[in-house]
Amino acid sequence: MRAIVLALERKHQIPKEHGRVTISPEAKKVLDDNLAVQATVNPDGTPDIGPKGSLRSYDDTHIIYNERTARQTLKNIENGSKIIVLAIDLPNHTGYRFLGTPNLYAPGTPVYQEAVEWAKNNGQKDPAYAVLIDVERVDHLQDREGALARR
Repeated sequence: MRAIVLALERKHQIPKEHGRVTISPEAKKVLDDNLAVQATVNPDGTPDIGPKGSLRSYDDTHIIYNERTARQTLKNIENGSKIIVLAIDLPNHTGYRFLGTPNLYAPGTPVYQEAVEWAKNNGQKDPAYAVLIDVERVDHLQDREGALARR
């Protein structure tokens, strides 16, 4: 995880409330309305990056996704990797980066049951696990120089 954390540049960190990061309504909207990409760290230190169509806000301090493939990202989480999620609202030239600790919820747990209901309501298959992320940092990304608009 060291390489990913060192590569982050803090722009506008969302303030903590009572020792926990509070996810703003604006950050939740960008996450919920756009395809997000997550990254974990492989055992050899290389990043594992991929889109997760089920990434969404859970509450004011957590985000969640349905782990369906149960491949490398799951292995990395089981090995203790942190996770970074990036959600970009391209038309509005803004986005949010969420850093946190992922926690796995298996069948039979209330969080997993909520993930199954979400999957049913969104035309997706049942997940292998629900991954609830304790968000430790949120960075607001703004495109002040028009880089997102360039082609």
